[in-house]
Amino acid sequence: MAVPEAFYREAIDLNRYSNKVQFQIASQFNEVILDVLRKIRDLEGNSPTTTARLRSILAQMVDSLKGWENESAAYMIDEIQNLAEFQVGFVQDQLQRVLPKGEFQVNTVSVSPDFAKSIVTKDPTAMTIRLRDKDGVFRSAQFALTAKRGSEISLPNGDTVKKAFRGISENSASKLSRAIRLGVLEGESLPKIARRLKGPNLRFNAKPQNSIALNSALKNSEGMLLSNKQIQTVVRTTVNQVQNAASQAVYSANKDITSRYQYVATLDARTSSICQRLDGQLFRYDQGPVPPQHFNCRSTTVPVIDDDDLARAFPNTRPSATGRVPQDTNYATWLKDNPDLQEKVLGKKKRYFNYLMSPKRGTKQLNPTNALKKIIREDGTELTLVELADKYKDAN
Repeated sequence: MAVPEAFYREAIDLNRYSNKVQFQIASQFNEVILDVLRKIRDLEGNSPTTTARLRSILAQMVDSLKGWENESAAYMIDEIQNLAEFQVGFVQDQLQRVLPKGEFQVNTVSVSPDFAKSIVTKDPTAMTIRLRDKDGVFRSAQFALTAKRGSEISLPNGDTVKKAFRGISENSASKLSRAIRLGVLEGESLPKIARRLKGPNLRFNAKPQNSIALNSALKNSEGMLLSNKQIQTVVRTTVNQVQNAASQAVYSANKDITSRYQYVATLDARTSSICQRLDGQLFRYDQGPVPPQHFNCRSTTVPVIDDDDLARAFPNTRPSATGRVPQDTNYATWLKDNPDLQEKVLGKKKRYFNYLMSPKRGTKQLNPTNALKKIIREDGTELTLVELADKYKDAN
């Protein structure tokens, strides 16, 4: 059994891509709320004029959040469309790389231009892929896990991305309006209300540069923390859905090369009980569970190569960037044994990774797997899709 090593590395980088997307969407949301709180902070007294101005600000907030909702949905459509196309190409390339040169040709999958839109808005489309039968003859076929299938993809609670953003928008407006009115009734000044809802760590003119800084600034923010967590959840879950849907499409188009996939949850630092049970299990395509199993699921699937020729050529091994390694070598152990590649995979976290495994830490010393999990949990690094594509352009 062989599994292309790059699939494990990509799992880390897709988390970083999720960080980037959710940061962009959350930043726009926070700008709307901070603008409202700034205006409320500058109101003085409790005159009829102030009351009328407050009503106007709250009405404008509803309109601004509606605009954010629509812009965020459009942004997600663009991002996950490009993600689907990247992931299809990535999986095709990795399958081709693991096969003996000249003996097999991986079947390609084309992505409908409306695939992402069908996920976000439930607009069904169709997508054609090319399949190869055992005799090598190509034929056209409709594949359900593409644009048409996209209209059936929803968040674990059944909501679409657009509906989820609408819920965040409406709930935030309602919650903030209620909190402001309650504060006024209790005799709290408007500037004090604005500061309380903003939180102690975030400035009114703040523009955090990344998700790490943003999460730190939002601690104890009554008016923004929950909504930011909800945005993060929607984005992470959707990225996971699209990545796995695109991967499964390519796997299914190449069942003569890979007939099974492995469910992988080992790179998720907060692995749920259901993903713990599924981790490492093998399933035939269209017959097993596919992530996400829940909100914030970061599990993935990897193709298993069972070709007899490959098994004879590489007995009990799997491919890696440093050559064939024993099949039971997990990714964290492989990374520990290859310090030259730690920089490529972990970046600035390389030193921390080795520190966590140091015997000098005594009882706090972590094994490679737990050290990597800790880094993934704390990693707020961000990658754009362009950076992600460039990183795997020549992946081994």
